[in-house]
Amino acid sequence: MLNILVTGAAGLIGGEVCARLAAHGHRVTAMVRRNPEVRGNDGALVEGIETLSGDVTQPLMGLEPSPQDVVIHCAASLEFDASEGDLRAINIEGTRNALAFAEEAGAAFLHVSTAYVCGMREGAIAEGPVPEGTQFTNRYEASKAAAERVVAESGLPFAVARPSIVLGDSESGAIRDFPSLCNVFRLMARGKVTVFPAADGSTLDLVPIDHVAGGIVALAERMGEANGGHYHLVANDPLPAAALAHGVARVAHFPDPRVVAPEHYNPAELRGAERMLAARMLGTFGAYFTRSPRFEDARFREVTGLACAPTDDAWLDRLIAYGIERGYLPSA
Repeated sequence: MLNILVTGAAGLIGGEVCARLAAHGHRVTAMVRRNPEVRGNDGALVEGIETLSGDVTQPLMGLEPSPQDVVIHCAASLEFDASEGDLRAINIEGTRNALAFAEEAGAAFLHVSTAYVCGMREGAIAEGPVPEGTQFTNRYEASKAAAERVVAESGLPFAVARPSIVLGDSESGAIRDFPSLCNVFRLMARGKVTVFPAADGSTLDLVPIDHVAGGIVALAERMGEANGGHYHLVANDPLPAAALAHGVARVAHFPDPRVVAPEHYNPAELRGAERMLAARMLGTFGAYFTRSPRFEDARFREVTGLACAPTDDAWLDRLIAYGIERGYLPSA
């Protein structure tokens, strides 16, 4: 049994990680901020854990350090368009404060980052440090890459877990909270966005939450072997970006969005309301529809023995069905 403190425990990933750690018999301390409830992906409150209120922007996260074996750092701002100051305070300096806590607690540090610290790079992306000179598509990616450097330079035993784009459970499609990328699909399913610009060959790496949370737990339980490594928690095969629109057309009562190459996309041809919504969508996610990184995960598989379940059309159908059942997507 390990003593493990999880930051960001009220979040989507943090809550499911706490649920799985508790199920494995570990002693879990869940650090929350505004939301005091720690829930697994099934929505159930996680039982048998200790919950503490903390704040990563404060020294030692505002906590009195107690002995821990591992600190799993899930807390972060996920807002792509947040100000540079906010992202620095939460994602970079907040990581420093979490590391200081881990040092006082005598703990190893498992940092939850994102596979998209690859920035604008395409092709094979190795499980290693972000190369110098990497260009990023937004301030969020840059802040997470900077946080990784802070972790690697801390002198503590560490590992970095890099999930890609986290969606619903591999078997049920269930997800407790719908991530922001889901809104792109919802806008098309509701007919609010009718034209989808995506570069030929561009991909999205969509990964089930059970693979991500299970992978983080497996790394935490193997920190000796995982020490010093960067690990991609990703799909076996990325999804063509255009499939996001084609997935809408798979449902009989949804519209059939038109996929165009970015160079042929003309927002002036859109209706006023759609032009505004599409501009917001592309301002946040547009760069992800133009590139094709391929995340290597051999090192993760070797350390954990885990492989991602298929992220095929059947899984996408389960995600869509769950979204309709929850009322997130329109019913017939």
